[in-house]
Amino acid sequence: MNQNITLPKDLLLLNVLFATSIVVANVIAGKIVAFGDNFMVPAAVITYAFSFLFTDIIHEKYGTKQAQQTVLLGFVAQVFASVMILVGQFLPAAPFAGEAQAAYDTLLGQNLRFVLASMAAYLVSQHVDVYLFSKLKNSTNNKHKWLRNNLSTIPSQLIDTSIFITIAFIGTVPNIWIMIVSQFAVKMVIALLDTPLFYLFTRTKKGQHKVDLSNEIRA
Repeated sequence: MNQNITLPKDLLLLNVLFATSIVVANVIAGKIVAFGDNFMVPAAVITYAFSFLFTDIIHEKYGTKQAQQTVLLGFVAQVFASVMILVGQFLPAAPFAGEAQAAYDTLLGQNLRFVLASMAAYLVSQHVDVYLFSKLKNSTNNKHKWLRNNLSTIPSQLIDTSIFITIAFIGTVPNIWIMIVSQFAVKMVIALLDTPLFYLFTRTKKGQHKVDLSNEIRA
């Protein structure tokens, strides 16, 4: 095993963007955005939707094992961020910062349901995405990139939305099905629209070969 492997810069950047999108999505998930009377989604919907694009790009360029490692690292980032936010919440506030503490509790002091909902949805949906992408890539002999990009992401987004909304909001919102359908609709549109970005960031120049780090990198 080679101990002196240097990760490509774009792989490092993609992992950073992936982890950032996951952490930010968890932070802003408590805000419910309403477009009219019947279209409600958590504010995290757009940020989190892009995480599937990042894993698909990593999967396409660097292989299944690297995509799985990215998912694992993203989970570690979630746990670390949640613990640090909790520690910050329980640190004693300055006497003059009572309003700031209240704002902190409102924005970042998510209850256990949100944490469990986020982590459960993440673990299931991201692993489903990687699994479907790998199966579709092999079954199409590496052709039809748009197919594996969308047919792995869209079902995974539905699973993610259903798990997260159900655990996080059941019993607290008027109609949970509206939230599930609304959020999934937004995610599906984003998944379709980001296909050109997937092609852009996974293109290979003439004479250039894709790099598969599956056998070199270990978690």
